[in-house]
Amino acid sequence: MTSIADGSVIIQTSTKAVPATPSWFGEVVLLTAHLRKHNVLSKITERVRFARKRFGRYEVIDFLAVLFGYAISGERTLEEFYESLQPFAIPFMALFERDRLPSRSALSRFLVALTEAPVEALRTLFLDDLLSRPLTLDKQTGGLVDRQGNRWMVFDIDGTREAARQRALPQGDDLPTAFRRLDDVCAPGYRGRKRGEVVRTRTTVSQAHSYQWLGSFGNRGNGRYREELRKALSALGRYLAAHQFPQERTLLRLDGQYGNGTVLCDVAGFAFVTRGKDYHLLDHPSIQTRLHLPPDQVQQRPESRMVRSLYDCPQVPMGPEGVMCRVVVATHPATKKKSPVGITREGVIYELFFTNLPQQAFTSCDVVELYLHRGAFEPALSDEDQEQDPDRWCSHCAWGQECWQIISQWIWNLRLELGHQLEPSSVRTTEFAPAPAPASPRTAPPAGYAPPQVGSAWKAGRFAGQEFVLQPDGTLRCPADQKLLPHEQRREADGSLRVVYGASIRSCRPCPLREQCQWNGAVTAKPRQVSVLLHPLPVGTAPLLWRDWSRRAHRRACMQLVRHQRLEMSLSPPTASPPITDVILSRAQRARYRLGFQERLARNARVSTAGPVTIRMFGVPAALAASLGWATA
Repeated sequence: MTSIADGSVIIQTSTKAVPATPSWFGEVVLLTAHLRKHNVLSKITERVRFARKRFGRYEVIDFLAVLFGYAISGERTLEEFYESLQPFAIPFMALFERDRLPSRSALSRFLVALTEAPVEALRTLFLDDLLSRPLTLDKQTGGLVDRQGNRWMVFDIDGTREAARQRALPQGDDLPTAFRRLDDVCAPGYRGRKRGEVVRTRTTVSQAHSYQWLGSFGNRGNGRYREELRKALSALGRYLAAHQFPQERTLLRLDGQYGNGTVLCDVAGFAFVTRGKDYHLLDHPSIQTRLHLPPDQVQQRPESRMVRSLYDCPQVPMGPEGVMCRVVVATHPATKKKSPVGITREGVIYELFFTNLPQQAFTSCDVVELYLHRGAFEPALSDEDQEQDPDRWCSHCAWGQECWQIISQWIWNLRLELGHQLEPSSVRTTEFAPAPAPASPRTAPPAGYAPPQVGSAWKAGRFAGQEFVLQPDGTLRCPADQKLLPHEQRREADGSLRVVYGASIRSCRPCPLREQCQWNGAVTAKPRQVSVLLHPLPVGTAPLLWRDWSRRAHRRACMQLVRHQRLEMSLSPPTASPPITDVILSRAQRARYRLGFQERLARNARVSTAGPVTIRMFGVPAALAASLGWATA
């Protein structure tokens, strides 16, 4: 055919269908080469073992190879993945040194039959692979530097849910009991505004500075969040031991479902920040007393018009054990729209934040910002949903779904690691919060107030200020059980706030304790007054620094590198055709599960007489090719 626009251009076509190589195949080549170089595939083959009937010639590594490719491809369903992979099944399995691609039905049976032991072995290998190699050559991990110069490492522990839509089933006396395929993985759970849906909850653990996943733990319904938290802390302990980082300087940002005193006892030894849900603490006398005093700080986020008043309560007993915890109460006026978080009382919305961070290193505003800021867990989970969608249903069995999600997080970490090799960059430092401004006598202190102190003794033989106790209703109670109400506030030269309380003259005149209370005894014509001092909170003078890398740049650099590069594949014919002979199998050989592991593994291994698969990729940087052991032109 001759082009009409230019007669010198000749286009030749053919009726023979030639399937195009999938755009994701180059990334499969890249990541499998990386896994082979570090002997990850051989470790999976040796340590993740599972023998069962009806697997034919396949072993665990054959099915995991399919899941690795499925996670890399980004295809919406396994059906679409198999359709695009089928013309290239031989070179795909050759990358894993295997012969044949398992069918969809064999993969489904494998995922349904999986048990806890092989999945936990795979989880252990996943974490071992993460800890075996540093993310960067200089072994940096990022961190948070507080106002006193101490370094902290932040980890996010958060749960995410996936709902399953199910049709209503007919019910009747003449019909059998209904059975749903997702009963093993899902259960009725709460997803915010809708009830009655069947969901599966997955708890994730990530390093907040490098965005590496440390683990994923799923359960039916709303999950077993305390059990999942203990597993997450176990994985986190291995990470800290590998990087030789102290547990005392480890900060956990926990999801709001962990915000009660009973659960916080499980994280003893770690620092934590979480949103609280024990709103009955608002009735605690010490919190009620603090709420009637001026707020410590005012917080407003750049992307929101909401202004929160923050009240810092440092020593509040929580849980059945009475563990002392720092509670930050955030208040703002209620609107016509119902607030999704917090509790509303008399037109004011109260939010609770629990932490055990020291007041000298983190102000109340720092605590709230650490939980709410843009680098928290929700953006990472959003990126995961867009790139891989690990919560999509891959199996109707709990352990099969868990296996798929481990593989999905494994691919995330590999992309992140190779992205740092493609575009090496040093850790960046961001001023998370500026240094406190110098205190002014006329304004509130920038870091808030220390606990309130009642004025000291003013005359010998008279009642001192300590005899007047602050009450939850915001008043003082004198030794004669009379109220003193606040009527004046004034700033002192050192920046302190003096709140003056006064009694009623009607209460002081007939009081039998007037001689021990008033300056001139019974002659005094004025009621008793007592001052409560709020001194500025002493905090470090340094700014709060956050050290991390870009959340997306390195991972997507690896994804985009080979999606637009030229890839050539060729399959050579076998070097020697094996003679065709009748093979007599014994009953033990036909019963695969009776064979030894090496015999089972050899059934689908790629034989040496098979033709070599030649794959050439163009446009791979020389540094990355050298790290993978590839020859460069």
